[in-house]
Amino acid sequence: MQNSNPDIIFIHQLRVDAIIGVYDFEKTQPQPLYLDFELQVDLQAAGKSDALKDTVDYAEVSQQVIQHLQHSQYELLETLAENLCQLLFQQFSAIQAIQLILSKPQAVAEARTVGIRIFRQRP
Repeated sequence: MQNSNPDIIFIHQLRVDAIIGVYDFEKTQPQPLYLDFELQVDLQAAGKSDALKDTVDYAEVSQQVIQHLQHSQYELLETLAENLCQLLFQQFSAIQAIQLILSKPQAVAEARTVGIRIFRQRP
């Protein structure tokens, strides 16, 4: 992230059932995904004002992500991750950078979970 100790809003283990995968059986049945977000946001104004308007509402972020996943279908986690970052940058101007971990626990039977981690900064 931009500085050594940025302000972070985090959402960990957001579960969303989604249609995702390259195999035919994955394209018909939703499966659980777990999402971990770290959103770099300057929290000083909110810390002084105690007003929700001066920060990023993590409930609203969660709802945007859930709605997106419920109304879309992807083959790759990589594509989903890129699209989610773009969506959040468009919807929340205060977000300066995003670290996203996407986990797909049912993808490999022998593993607890598999997934990806990406980091994106506002364009």
